[in-house]
Amino acid sequence: MSIYVGNLSYQVSQEELTKVFADYGTVKRVQIPVDRETGRSRGFGFVEMGSDAEEAAAIEGLDGAEWMGRDLKVNKAKPREDTKPAGGGWGGNSRGSRERY
Repeated sequence: MSIYVGNLSYQVSQEELTKVFADYGTVKRVQIPVDRETGRSRGFGFVEMGSDAEEAAAIEGLDGAEWMGRDLKVNKAKPREDTKPAGGGWGGNSRGSRERY
């Protein structure tokens, strides 16, 4: 399971976020998604800790904490949902919309 970290400064780096979470245990991975077009941080990230106990301690210690001028939102990450529409997004007709039967 990983931790969702919201309301991050757009200037935060993976190294800085790793240091903050390292106070609560072993940080296995840090991911800060970036916007495809601008290359800028999207203002949130994900952190994986070494154990469930370390994750719980980090969530308890950092949720609502002020860092880099922002109040962090820290909680267990929810599983990613598939956002693609069913049927390929074109009404489900695999032959094309103009073809007659």
